[in-house]
Amino acid sequence: MTLAAFEAIATATAMPVVARELDALSAYTWAFNAYIVASLLAMVIAGLRCDATGPRGPIVAGIAAFAIGSVVAGAAPSMLVLIAGRAGQGIGSGAVIVGLYVLIARAYPESLRPKAFSALAAAWVLPSLIGPLVAGWLADSLSWRLVFWVVPIFVIPPLLLLLPHLAEHQGGSPNPHARRRVVAGIVVTVGLLAMQDGLVRVTLLGGVEAGIGFILILGAGRTLLPAGALSFARGLPTTVMMRGIIAAGYFSAEVFLPLALVEIKGVSVTYAGLTLAVGAASWAVGSFAQSRLSGTADRSAAVRIGSLIVAVSILGLPLVLIPVVPAWFAAGFWAVGALGMGLAIPSISLQTMRLSPEADQGMNSAALQIVDSVLVVIGTALIGTVYAHAVAGAGVTAVTYSTMWIAAAVIVALAALVAPRMKSVAP
Repeated sequence: MTLAAFEAIATATAMPVVARELDALSAYTWAFNAYIVASLLAMVIAGLRCDATGPRGPIVAGIAAFAIGSVVAGAAPSMLVLIAGRAGQGIGSGAVIVGLYVLIARAYPESLRPKAFSALAAAWVLPSLIGPLVAGWLADSLSWRLVFWVVPIFVIPPLLLLLPHLAEHQGGSPNPHARRRVVAGIVVTVGLLAMQDGLVRVTLLGGVEAGIGFILILGAGRTLLPAGALSFARGLPTTVMMRGIIAAGYFSAEVFLPLALVEIKGVSVTYAGLTLAVGAASWAVGSFAQSRLSGTADRSAAVRIGSLIVAVSILGLPLVLIPVVPAWFAAGFWAVGALGMGLAIPSISLQTMRLSPEADQGMNSAALQIVDSVLVVIGTALIGTVYAHAVAGAGVTAVTYSTMWIAAAVIVALAALVAPRMKSVAP
């Protein structure tokens, strides 16, 4: 997780430089969404494999795919190749995160799972502190390509340490609907690609393409999510959906934060990246706070409070773009929002594991990641259309970024309204 965290923070820091060098600002969101889209099918397959045989296979294969994708992205001569490398990283990340969730569910009793999820968040602390500095220095002084190439160097040692422990938690039974779920995963992946591509085209034809993509996602997504998820049925269905709603608002706001600071406030890439660093460290603090709560208690209240904190923090970001407001205010707002995410996201994961029978832990862990991926891509793509319209029109201004952030805050506020439905129906 530490390596994945470093890559995420470093890539977000370096992307303004990458997009300018590859002359691809109009395709800026693709570098992020390709990662997410590619991870979706990997999550579906990884969840099925975890339930059937255990988490070892998905974790090992995922780490290998992540390393290969990093090499490809670093060598990219064009944005298209960079996107392909990011897709490889997404495949690896999707498999690993589902495997780790199942590993936690199998290796830890329910009372200790809050601390285990807190440890996952803690894995972001060191990368969040050094990632922007390293990535910013590499991108500004040497080459942004090194941001991707340093990751594979450190992959082998942690894999060797982890392998012996993975063997202890193997076993399971195949899902009788595995083939149907894989087909649904393919359809949803195609739908996401169509929707993302259609929205960035900023044309009528693009709108039709995006609409077709949305229909594919809606139709096939029902197979991949718990029954009643799309209607926000109480308990597990709403719990799974909450993950995607909050993530969609938060990460669609985050994608454009470094770019806004560089383009509007005129700060360096390193400085902009440090804003994300503060946020990642604050996320770990929020996660530690939720680890002090009972592992067996309902978490809907914690998720609601976390959502409100995130929404308020994102609403504060437009103030940073006022000329007289110092750029460092962005770090303060983002730290508050990340604190809310640290409180909400692990609580959603814990609620999901608490409401899932062991035979369905892999499938429901995958559902969490899938709804996260789908709604983050949809949210980023929809909000990114504001940016794409500005690039194609009069140009990007502070109003452009402010509009996107207000929309992102509204999405998270909706999560706070739905959170009470996470409570399971009384027997």
